[in-house]
Amino acid sequence: MSCPFQAIVFDFDYTLADSSKGIVECVNYALAELRLPVVAAERIYPLIGLSLKDMFVELEGAQDGSRADEFARLFIQRADQVMAELTIIYDWVPGTIAHLRSLGFSLGIVSTKFRYRIEAILRRERLLEAFGIIVGGEDVAEFKPHPEGLFKAIEGLGSTPASSLYVGDSLTDAKTAARAAVPFVAVLSGVTPRGDFEPLPIHAILKNVAELPHALERMCH
Repeated sequence: MSCPFQAIVFDFDYTLADSSKGIVECVNYALAELRLPVVAAERIYPLIGLSLKDMFVELEGAQDGSRADEFARLFIQRADQVMAELTIIYDWVPGTIAHLRSLGFSLGIVSTKFRYRIEAILRRERLLEAFGIIVGGEDVAEFKPHPEGLFKAIEGLGSTPASSLYVGDSLTDAKTAARAAVPFVAVLSGVTPRGDFEPLPIHAILKNVAELPHALERMCH
């Protein structure tokens, strides 16, 4: 395939995997430890992908930095115990990743999730070696939509913004790509509806990453 893209960088949560069950568990564990009311899963789902501090602010409307730091510490404490076990790689991901590699694309991941946690999940699924670089929350000074992590991934894959593609499920992902001047493909495997993506300058809106190889056939000449 002759293609202007040589590297594809993915978001993780809701793009390659569903860790919503683990995130709900960890959020409510942290809130309970802080003696705050637990919240319904439906309030948490749209916040997946935010930094832990931003998630706390969205849930509690509180700008108290020390409380947000303690929330993050407690979330991580619980996540170290349960997150990998409660995270499921989408069924269509292994075959799609193998297909994209067979077409010659270099693959990476950029996420606010810790890299060591992503690596543990991918290692369990025998997918870790498919990715040339993984940039997690511990690898950046600024979280998405700041483009720092995306730039790091692209550089690590030996690519450029113009010859890379970023694939994600959220408006935060779309904003990250726009700030990096990286072409973006939206997937609807998360909680962001199609209509929210349609006004944005994106290359495609797909049901999930299984549709990516076919979409690349249209985008590549």
